[in-house]
Amino acid sequence: MRNPGSTFFRVAGIGVFMACASLLGYAYWLQFREFLDPCPLCIFQRLAFALLGCAALAGAIHNPRNFGRKLYGLLAALAGVLGAAIAGRHIFLQSLPPDQVPECGPGLEFMLQHLPLADALQKALSGSGECAAVSWTFWGLSMPWWTLFWYLALGALMITAAWRRP
Repeated sequence: MRNPGSTFFRVAGIGVFMACASLLGYAYWLQFREFLDPCPLCIFQRLAFALLGCAALAGAIHNPRNFGRKLYGLLAALAGVLGAAIAGRHIFLQSLPPDQVPECGPGLEFMLQHLPLADALQKALSGSGECAAVSWTFWGLSMPWWTLFWYLALGALMITAAWRRP
């Protein structure tokens, strides 16, 4: 017997994966074609999109029954919440007055090479002056605002698909 509700879950998972892949592709296009270098918080937001997309794709491929769908939905939503938290921190840094913006620090690659992992992650996630710079806007919103929207929308879609009754 066919798994009821699996079609919507699979379509949602593939759609979320494709949205994450498109968003990551656009981020890399901005980096390599428009020369907008990502700050450490931007890199962690990319990782959260990759986790969200991988959880959605794994769920769509595996196509589990009820408990498994909820597990994949929760994993995807957890990645979305993690990304939303990072985006929220990024938005906070961008909204600071210029005199309260933290000083620029070393790049993420340098910190990972020369600091213990816990210290490097703590410094990167606390943000720096380069994270406060707004170098791209669309309809008046900076990139962290758009990533926040996408994390919440895609995470909510996966939760809806996982808990949807057939």
